[in-house]
Amino acid sequence: MTKLSNAQIAWRAAQDIHDGAYVNLGIGFPEMVAKFQPPGRQAVFHTENGVLGFGEAPAPGEEDWDLINAGKKAITLKPGAAFFHHADSFAMVRGGHLDVAILGAYEVAETGDLANWSTGPKGVPAVGGAMDLVHGAKRVAVITDHVTKTGAPKLVERCTLPLTGVGCVTRVYTSLAVIDIEGGRFVLREKLPSMSFDELQAVTGAKLHLDGPVSDLIVPEV
Repeated sequence: MTKLSNAQIAWRAAQDIHDGAYVNLGIGFPEMVAKFQPPGRQAVFHTENGVLGFGEAPAPGEEDWDLINAGKKAITLKPGAAFFHHADSFAMVRGGHLDVAILGAYEVAETGDLANWSTGPKGVPAVGGAMDLVHGAKRVAVITDHVTKTGAPKLVERCTLPLTGVGCVTRVYTSLAVIDIEGGRFVLREKLPSMSFDELQAVTGAKLHLDGPVSDLIVPEV
């Protein structure tokens, strides 16, 4: 099955971040979004361990390991970057000062519920700041492969894993489509032109709805 790479999904998500937005990127795959700021736009990236205004990862060998994000990866700083206490960082999150949080997911329900942590043998040992982010950010988006490694749908009617948040996700960027969550429904906005609606529905664990024309999901090689 032809699908977008992780970098292409991250690129697509970056196109919807407006200039000057305050943005938190989840640990792992979502961190890639910082690489793909559209020309003429610059988000202000926040990391919950206490930095606002960080930039791209440094070149290999040029890391300063006193400068890391919440995922323990080396970062650079933009002019005007600020450092602050962990408690102040979470006050920013809980106070509604972030415009968008972009997170990964194990499952997303058609109601907007999110499960992005697990207590399984290979699971993340704790949910971290995600529970705060999904209810503190003004908009919550998810980037994810459309299906699991075994081919099971990640977009489902109801989550079966522990929830990170209830009714919090408004848009999902997958390897096959861009889908909004509105009124407890998955509303298809964009899909790969090589895939039919029925083919996409077959790998989605809940009904896809149409609300106007569906655009082709066109992403450059990145």
